Amino acid sequence: MVKQTTIASEISLTGVGLHTGQEVTMTFKPAPINNGFTFVRVDLEGQPIIEADANYVVNTQRGTNLEKRGVMIQTPEHVLAAVVGCDLDNLIIELNASELPIMDGSSKYFVEAIEKAGIVEQEAERKIYVVKEVITYTDEATGSEITVIPSDNYCVTAMVDFGTKVLGTQNATMKNIAEFKTEIADCRTFSFLHELESLLNNGLIKGGDLNNAIVYVDKEISAETMENLKKAFNKDTISVKENGILDNLTLHYPNEAARHKLLDIVGDLSLIGTKIQGKIIANKPGHFVNTQFAKKLSKLIKLEERNNVPTYDINKEPVMDIHGIMDLLPHRPPFLLVDKILELSETHVVGLKNVTMNEDFFIGHFPGAPVMPGVLQVEAMAQTGGILILSTVPDPENYLTYFMKIDNVKFKNKVLPGDTLFFKCDLISPIRRGICHMQAYAYANGKLVSEAELMAQIVKVK
Repeated sequence: MVKQTTIASEISLTGVGLHTGQEVTMTFKPAPINNGFTFVRVDLEGQPIIEADANYVVNTQRGTNLEKRGVMIQTPEHVLAAVVGCDLDNLIIELNASELPIMDGSSKYFVEAIEKAGIVEQEAERKIYVVKEVITYTDEATGSEITVIPSDNYCVTAMVDFGTKVLGTQNATMKNIAEFKTEIADCRTFSFLHELESLLNNGLIKGGDLNNAIVYVDKEISAETMENLKKAFNKDTISVKENGILDNLTLHYPNEAARHKLLDIVGDLSLIGTKIQGKIIANKPGHFVNTQFAKKLSKLIKLEERNNVPTYDINKEPVMDIHGIMDLLPHRPPFLLVDKILELSETHVVGLKNVTMNEDFFIGHFPGAPVMPGVLQVEAMAQTGGILILSTVPDPENYLTYFMKIDNVKFKNKVLPGDTLFFKCDLISPIRRGICHMQAYAYANGKLVSEAELMAQIVKVK
């Protein structure tokens, strides 16, 4: 079992946003298990949280931009690439502005900060999506294409054709994630001169200078453009090197541009929300095609997870029978909705209920067409989760369990007399102060019948 990881201690960096020019302080903080990567806007009321989720991508014109309920996160891809490159699973990223700091235009400083903070293992198994078939996304307008194929590990190949003499065609490959720190992290963002002129004329890249972006000169520089560049970058003189880039920078690699595109791929694909075991092959990648592919893969993974119904041996001796359940839970018939506990660990529990025609609720729901009420399915999942939380205290008989919150409830299929229901509850975050936050699923007949995100608290009986 590969365990999840987070950082050992918090660490902060300060810089400016490339496009806004606004100074921003960013703090990396340890995160609980199953948290993933989340951004927190500490400068806004209520400190809203925005998950690193492909579904929140709103535009990709000048980087990848996320928005949730009107709250923006701009250009997070270099930071997310560093987080993935350091093989983290969970991290909280606090910001006092919308745009993340550009630093030198690479992931180098973010990797160094994470390594300085230290990395620790957590008591939960890492989630990894193992690619079993070829999955492709193509952007017909640009000819860009990203494909993932089965592989023994996560690796990426980027093939880019910039259509200019100064840069031409370049390729870059990362054979495994361990190569990111040494081969990819220090590769800086870049721009062509014609793009730079447009951005400057529109009042953008206010935080750019010749130290955080490689500028490839793909056209003749007029005297007017030269003066504008001097003013924008606060330089007395600017010249073009023999290799076609503006001065003040030396390339780290001949194919640094392709390596940076690979860096962007790693960052953008982190928005899928889970580790990938597969080989990514990207032809003419960009933030749009990267994030569209991330959205497609995210949907496929969620669909597969829902259809991948776990199987349990009902003939195996249970972890807890009805007597043990009644010793732990205060519920009694007809409101006791769990018959057995099949699995129980520190982070999950699996329960079972045999649904029969003798259930009291079938008397009125519905005569002639009996269906188990959805609210009782949620209650049964909650009772199963109650076993998990009560098992953490030495004297469960002295506690009662109360609902605090129910979110994202979905009912997929009917539950009928004769069905055997399986309830699986997994902790979303560690149990603290008697509060249990869990994701719950109910299965019957090889299908997901309902799901919900539940929060409950145990309170000692006075």
